[in-house]
Amino acid sequence: MIAEDILAQEFTKIVAHYYPHLGEILANCHVKVITSFWGRPARRFQYIGIYCTDDIMPLVQAHKQILREVADNMGLIQVVCLNANKLLRDPLSKLRQSEPRLWLELQLVSA
Repeated sequence: MIAEDILAQEFTKIVAHYYPHLGEILANCHVKVITSFWGRPARRFQYIGIYCTDDIMPLVQAHKQILREVADNMGLIQVVCLNANKLLRDPLSKLRQSEPRLWLELQLVSA
């Protein structure tokens, strides 16, 4: 298993343990650790991406401060909420070809 996947699972477990209601909300989302490189020389940054549907997005946004605190305690820099429905419907998206596993998981989230 990839280190980012393990980190995402740990994030979800911690949230569910300390905030059970928020854990139930995240159970209907796809949580992913996203690694990016920025600057010269390139520095590595990791943040949490939460892919959720239109109806769950306001619930996640309402608890964003709690999610940011958990991410910060885990050494992650930020929490970003992404709309899975819009991403899947985007005709210019190459997600299906570039990351088929994520594409399938987002199909399950949006179903």
